[in-house]
Amino acid sequence: MPDEKQLPLTRMPQGQSGTVVQIQGGHGLANRLSAMGVRPGKKITKVSSMLMRGPVTIQVDRFQVAIGFGMARRIIVEPDQQSRSRQ
Repeated sequence: MPDEKQLPLTRMPQGQSGTVVQIQGGHGLANRLSAMGVRPGKKITKVSSMLMRGPVTIQVDRFQVAIGFGMARRIIVEPDQQSRSRQ
């Protein structure tokens, strides 16, 4: 269960960066995300998202990837403090 500093990727504001803390899903989801470079300890940035549960675009390392809303809400992230204070 995430603590108060952690939130699902879907709730993170656009342009916010953070560190992946946990993947809430089975081995299939974890393996698929890992193949895209999304795994616990990795730094990611939420580039954009669509309204009404549309795809979420993230940046991992120097690559941008679009993932589905259901997949994004299972990625638990701890937002960076510096990004949060700029808003």
